[in-house]
Amino acid sequence: MTGTLPSLDAGLLSPVRAGTPAEAATSDGAWLQAMLDAEAALVRAQAALGNVPAGAAATITELARADLLDLRELALLSRGAANPVVSLVQAFTRLVADKDPAAADYVHRGSTSQDIFDTALMLVAGRALALLAADLEHIAGSLRVLAEEHTDALMAGRTLALHAVPTTFGLKAAGWLTAVTEAADRLRVLREGGLVVQLGGAAGTLAGYVEYEKLHGGGASTGGYARRLTERFAAETGLSAPTLPWHSNRLPIAALAAELALVTGVLGKIAVDVQSLARTEVAEVAEPAAVGRGVSSAMPQKRNPALATLIRSAALQVPAYASVLTQTMLSEDERSAGAWHAEWQPLRECLRLAGGAAHTARELVAGLEVRPARMRENLGLTGGLIVSERLAAVLAPALGKAAAKEVMSRAAHESATSGRPLATVLADEPQLADRFTPEALAELLDPAGYTGAAAELTAGALRRHPAGVVRSEGEA
Repeated sequence: MTGTLPSLDAGLLSPVRAGTPAEAATSDGAWLQAMLDAEAALVRAQAALGNVPAGAAATITELARADLLDLRELALLSRGAANPVVSLVQAFTRLVADKDPAAADYVHRGSTSQDIFDTALMLVAGRALALLAADLEHIAGSLRVLAEEHTDALMAGRTLALHAVPTTFGLKAAGWLTAVTEAADRLRVLREGGLVVQLGGAAGTLAGYVEYEKLHGGGASTGGYARRLTERFAAETGLSAPTLPWHSNRLPIAALAAELALVTGVLGKIAVDVQSLARTEVAEVAEPAAVGRGVSSAMPQKRNPALATLIRSAALQVPAYASVLTQTMLSEDERSAGAWHAEWQPLRECLRLAGGAAHTARELVAGLEVRPARMRENLGLTGGLIVSERLAAVLAPALGKAAAKEVMSRAAHESATSGRPLATVLADEPQLADRFTPEALAELLDPAGYTGAAAELTAGALRRHPAGVVRSEGEA
């Protein structure tokens, strides 16, 4: 091997997010740009309230571009202060000073590292969640189509991995749809009010900001300035204004992580179902085919459920990362030495894994191949046993509940061990003699007659989650 391989994370060990929009939205470059966006928004807010020259704010905003700074150098310098904001402010201040020395005095004025980093974190989260929300809406649209097209597609309902009673693929798809739309609704609420700016100064009192306002006003009263600045800062960023600074109250972070864990769990459920139904011996669904997808390095005949595998891998990881973010709520004093710092990488992983899973699930459900004929074929694998619950219910009025259950248990056991169809075994039961004609028995054993309220439930889910306008990739 010659040369030196790049040391930056290229996603080799995380293919679920490699190359997806979520990866770009949460990259180091995106995070650096978000910190610069926070710095620029802060100085614009201060200018709007009259204590920073408008020209200085314009210059700082103009130069707040990640491509003007050396990302790797900033990362290395960040080790000295244990956070990236200190080295960023130093480098950015020099950049501004080169163009306008007077404007450089207003960079990061009165601020603290956590104000900028936490606000940048929320900006990155908001941008990643917009992509996630768009993918979830597309997923919901595809699931509506599946539920509508396969409302009456009979299949075996399985519990503890075994055939239980008949159901429909429409109901299964409606269940996926309901979970996805409810998760999307929760994310919408979070995006509308849970992504908040951070503005507290050194220890949550905004003392530095207030002091500069006093100096600007000649020592005059600054009543309400802190609130006005926070609200203006929020307006400049497009985020919400918190009631108080949250330097050591990490509920906003834990809540964000929890919602991301729920989203990936919902998508993971779909993935697990697809994997189970795509087994060779089941073969009731198949992933959309694509060149090179699902290939095995050793077995040329295999077409592995690669999309579902990627989604499931993300759904297994995000809750673990989210648990770290729950633990960082135990943050001492007015700023933690370590708990705050421990949030950054786990949160990014939550964002990009959830985003990668949603982008992958979008492709999976849009092209999912459903095989109703195979589903119906599999219903007959147990020779009618899948409707034995129905027979027990029908026989109960005539034989009594206990006797009916005993008859059906005996018949089911005989059918399973001998291989004889359940209809044949029941016809030989003395207690059923003359009670059912062969035609009536065949009707009772037809799985199509024992799907309960599946069609009604599917229709109800479709009414509750009607089709909406599907946005394009770049819309949020």
